[in-house]
Amino acid sequence: MSAAPKLTALERRAAIVETALKVFSEKGFRGTTTRELAAAAGVSEPVLYQHFATKSDLYAAIIDRKSNGVAKVLAEVESFLETRDDYGFFTHLGHLILRFHEEDPAYLRLLLFSGLERHELSDLFHERQACGFEQAVVRYIERRIEQNAFRSMNPAFIANSFMGMVAHYGMERMLHPCHEPALDRNAVVEGMVSIFLRGIHNDTQ
Repeated sequence: MSAAPKLTALERRAAIVETALKVFSEKGFRGTTTRELAAAAGVSEPVLYQHFATKSDLYAAIIDRKSNGVAKVLAEVESFLETRDDYGFFTHLGHLILRFHEEDPAYLRLLLFSGLERHELSDLFHERQACGFEQAVVRYIERRIEQNAFRSMNPAFIANSFMGMVAHYGMERMLHPCHEPALDRNAVVEGMVSIFLRGIHNDTQ
């Protein structure tokens, strides 16, 4: 039997990051030791330190890796900014949020841990990923308020109300998948968007 090919430095680094995501998501930053991280990645602690000088460096590398797809998601949201398709905009937004909860629960658990532990890298996530996403939604809402399509309210409050509603559903499905039958995602998003738009549309237009 031939030996498995040796990983390059970049491949080893990527493998450590992927393994660390799973470990951090189960035990949090403070509850995870470098010995556990090294063992899970199949390397010694000295090898781990060759790639990441500190646990914080490794934690930041996870956020860096996950930030690679942010530009694509942001471009999808911004493609609606010059339209007046409110239903299409919020429907797309709802699916993006629910996909995030459904497809990457380990990363979501890691973010929850970082927030509860008041770890500084929780702010890093907000700066690199959440902030740009939220600002794009706020810009759309601001423009629709200016066009008298939406009620005159704080745009950030409107944006966070919708995102919070969808995210709460996604979180409940992730944390308690057996408490209620799973609903069709299209139906869930359609229902939420319909309820939400009825609340913010300007009826006097």
